[in-house]
Amino acid sequence: MTIDASLDKRINKVVRNHERMRRNGVVRRVGKDGLIRSRPRLVRPAFPLKGAFLIVVLFFAFKALLFAQLGAGNYAEKVEGLRSGSMVEKAGAVLMQEDPVTVAVGGYLKQFFFQN
Repeated sequence: MTIDASLDKRINKVVRNHERMRRNGVVRRVGKDGLIRSRPRLVRPAFPLKGAFLIVVLFFAFKALLFAQLGAGNYAEKVEGLRSGSMVEKAGAVLMQEDPVTVAVGGYLKQFFFQN
């Protein structure tokens, strides 16, 4: 690596850092040596995608566990009971209806946890 390439690399890093500070804002900290250091503020996504994904996975796991415990016939009967209820129960019936993921994972769980 030549001296010019090393200098270009450092200059590019400083320019990127200053661009991030201009875009996201600046956080200033006083170090142990008394110097004030400016760093770009970390910007996190406005919507927590990991949390939403975790909620969806847990919901499908809950449905599969219920499906495995109740069995296909009883589960379908309970969902039909929800369909004849109020608007909230009808919405619950739409969410709790059987889907391929629920049936597959429920069948897998039934082998290990709910044997007769």
